[in-house]
Amino acid sequence: MTKAIDLVWRRHIDGFGEVTIRPVDPAADADLIHDWVTRERSRFWGMRDASRERVREIYAYVDSLTTHHAYLIHRNGRPVGLFQTYEPAADPVGECYEVRPGDFGIHLMVGPPDGGTEPGFTGTVLGAFLDFVLTDGSRRRIVAEPDARNDRAIARLVRAGFVPGPQVDLPHKRAQLLFLDVPDRADPVGGPGQSAVRPSRQ
Repeated sequence: MTKAIDLVWRRHIDGFGEVTIRPVDPAADADLIHDWVTRERSRFWGMRDASRERVREIYAYVDSLTTHHAYLIHRNGRPVGLFQTYEPAADPVGECYEVRPGDFGIHLMVGPPDGGTEPGFTGTVLGAFLDFVLTDGSRRRIVAEPDARNDRAIARLVRAGFVPGPQVDLPHKRAQLLFLDVPDRADPVGGPGQSAVRPSRQ
């Protein structure tokens, strides 16, 4: 159960439930994340062969950075997604395109379904995470770089308003760059809700 003190964002979404976001705890969350990232469905995350200890080490390293962050997103208290954010200028992707002021990078992975697929689930989770990211008004463009072979992720991002850019070669994959200009967002999660439960560590 997520402790309230750990939350960075909370919102109630009509017809979906309460969505909360908190930073990853590298030690406490290692079992959960290891289970997710080593499944076949998560092959594009690039950690299928990682041990539990390696997963903990990776997220402890991310936790030590000021430019990169990892979060778990929960629905009604149950973890449903792993998201990472980064400043492109401090990431290898920043060497592959012309970084603009206000660019902000994301990685996302929705957790395994519980009780079968649910229409609109991934889009709602992505929309909530984008709402969280955009609580910081200095972020003018969101950058994503999924594996170029990950057609489903690319299509989901395009449906959310992202525009494909070039494909680029990163150290561990060939990636498809996609960009979301903040004023052009296609399907924000609407409705009233609470945000910024406490200041984000981003």
